[in-house]
Amino acid sequence: MAVYVLSEGAGPGSQVPSHLTKIPIAVLSPGTDFTNKTVKGKVIHKGPLVTVEAGDFILKSVIHEEDAMQSSCSQKTSINIIIFGALAENFNHTVSQGDVVLASGFTVGKSPTANKDKLHSCNLLLSGDDACIYVSKQKPPDPRCQLASKRSSLSCPEESRSVKAPKYTYVRLDQLKTETVVNVYGVVTFFKQPFKSRGTDYCSSLKITDQSNQKIGCTIFCEKLEEHPTIFQTGDIVRMHRVKVQLYKKSFTLINTRGFSVVTFDGTVGVAIEPRTSSSTFHFDDSDRRTVEELRSWAASQTLLPSVSAAVPLSAVQPNTYFDLTCQLLAKASVDTTCTLLRVWDGTRCPHTLLKVIVEPNVTEGPSSFFERKESHIANVLVYDNHVEFVRDLKPGAFLRIYNLRAIPGSSKVPGLTSSQPVEVNHLAFHLHGGTSYGRGIRVLPENTPVVQELKRVMEAFSDDEEDDVSEVKDSELLEVWSTPPEFLDGDAVDCQTVRTCRHRLQPVTLSQVKQSDPSQVHHVRVQLRSYQPHRLHQALKLFCSKCASIQDVPDDELVALIFSEASKHSKACSRPPWALAGHVDLPAGTSGSRSVYLSPRLMIPGRTDQLIFLMGCTLEETCQLAAAYPNIIPVSSSGGQLALLDLSAPCLFRGKKRYYGCKRCSEAALREPSPEGMEGINEKTIAKDLGVQLLQSVLLMKLELQDATDTLDVFLWKHAELFFSVAAEDASANQEAQNSIRQAMDILCPAEGSDGERPWLDLCLMAYCTEGDERKKQTCYQICNTVIVKPTSK
Repeated sequence: MAVYVLSEGAGPGSQVPSHLTKIPIAVLSPGTDFTNKTVKGKVIHKGPLVTVEAGDFILKSVIHEEDAMQSSCSQKTSINIIIFGALAENFNHTVSQGDVVLASGFTVGKSPTANKDKLHSCNLLLSGDDACIYVSKQKPPDPRCQLASKRSSLSCPEESRSVKAPKYTYVRLDQLKTETVVNVYGVVTFFKQPFKSRGTDYCSSLKITDQSNQKIGCTIFCEKLEEHPTIFQTGDIVRMHRVKVQLYKKSFTLINTRGFSVVTFDGTVGVAIEPRTSSSTFHFDDSDRRTVEELRSWAASQTLLPSVSAAVPLSAVQPNTYFDLTCQLLAKASVDTTCTLLRVWDGTRCPHTLLKVIVEPNVTEGPSSFFERKESHIANVLVYDNHVEFVRDLKPGAFLRIYNLRAIPGSSKVPGLTSSQPVEVNHLAFHLHGGTSYGRGIRVLPENTPVVQELKRVMEAFSDDEEDDVSEVKDSELLEVWSTPPEFLDGDAVDCQTVRTCRHRLQPVTLSQVKQSDPSQVHHVRVQLRSYQPHRLHQALKLFCSKCASIQDVPDDELVALIFSEASKHSKACSRPPWALAGHVDLPAGTSGSRSVYLSPRLMIPGRTDQLIFLMGCTLEETCQLAAAYPNIIPVSSSGGQLALLDLSAPCLFRGKKRYYGCKRCSEAALREPSPEGMEGINEKTIAKDLGVQLLQSVLLMKLELQDATDTLDVFLWKHAELFFSVAAEDASANQEAQNSIRQAMDILCPAEGSDGERPWLDLCLMAYCTEGDERKKQTCYQICNTVIVKPTSK
């Protein structure tokens, strides 16, 4: 997106790219494709620049087509143009009323003010990377000529002569002299995409040559990425103004100086000469055009450039090679802090079996699945290290050139996914390694570049074939693919995986009817599970306080281990309580040493002296090991020389693999001698009561997105979650079998890779209720209740 100022004396039609075709304003209408079309007119009104938000602008102007054939409908030759974003800001600074402009890359929308302003019934809309405006500046009238025109009809030809555009002198690369500032042209023989330097700037490097066959290195430091050369491939041509010649290791190198500017051109012979630059104004005349064409012809006749392009389509990729890939980004997902997955395609299919990467749908930006045929054309690219930061801002749909991509055959595991990603054999993996060696990097390509236009044609041909395939599908198959059944189906026709246990006698309703109903009602629905959160099911385990009704996450092991570690550092000097007996326990085999323990004589009976121990000085790992041998362990530490309980962020009690936490808000925790009453039935509740701890209860909390043919609905699974899964939340916190049972159930209800048609139908009982949300606004929430999953019986 740019505003190009054309050299003076030449009309706006003589210096624009040759593939653009001018059309009359009168023929514009909505819904028509105006790709590679232009509209020309004189600016007869220029509105103010309006700031929508920081860095975002809008500007309205009116242009009039002066050379249009006059008719009774002359107002049809004037039209509003609405300009958005940075293009609006550039237009405001560059274009004046009276200038002649030529617009391309526009869309057409209906004008809501046509009846009022009597202009064209449509508006020209210019936004995005494809929008461009070419400007032919009109010299403002000289004040002296205006004064003279009032007294005489004579003109002032000498005063009205055009001021010549600045003339730049370019130095051949074999005529460079050290410590001079020069302007140069050159053909790119090597380049690295801009990368973050140690300071605040981005750095890019390239090597250029010209007809002198001298190869000169260039190093450019600029704070903004858009100020660097926009180079897509070797053979591109760059024009740099105000670069300084320095001697480095007995060779000349060029570095940018104050006022530096750069323009890049495609180096292919016969391709339209379209400048690539972020500058809103730059000089480009017929002399520059001849220089670019001469360099193109010379470079084409040389052997210094590769005869075969490094850019390779997926259909031609071979194992054990490095290549450049031009593609479209469909989706991306973070694998870990050093690796990101890019899902890309170019409309062709790789003949080799490609690596499959499994990621959680909730971390994927963009679609998580595609039609089977398109899926077979998608490649998974893993980018590492410094490239992770660059791709963080990429949006699905962008067109990319990935440089120095490596095709690795064999078997490998994806970093960060070792628990869920199987080792795959005889596949091809695409890796973009860290660093910038050999020009390694990624570049976003504007949609108006010839390479992207060709890529789009290939993709459109693929889409046409896909539509032909779909047109042959039967109605019954479409029903399965799109999963849009009628609002109600007979029970025999639907595979239902849940049953309601309530005694309500209600007719099933649709989700749209549920949303329209009053709160505080119970509904029966038949739905599918569209998605759920969290996908990492251990995060669904929460701690609930029945006294204050608070819910909190289970503390992670890192935090708990840190609390135990800090406590163990202060476990030396400590006076024991008068009621306690002191002793030591040996650590399990494999670890040396022993730890201090305290026992209550009240709980000691013959043969059972270790029913409850107070353990001090152990790490979390050691405590877990000892919990396998002692039925009840209370971790303690030294505080002010006295024995004390740990902070309630850590477990207050270990019983085998189960850990019990206390509520900080509701507990009055203190180290007291346990009561001997009910010693035969000692459990976590009696222990917590003696310690003044309000125990937190393990619960399952999930958010489910339901769907039917009419709507979608977010619901909670909480109070009846244990009934739903037939698993106790307390067991799920410590028992792998219970955890696996929940995961298997969710995999059945919401298959990770299945289509909607493969998801079973669920009979659910929903309870609606009101609650206060943000800003004390009432909102309706829904919970699943009185419903249980029916496990499929093995046949």
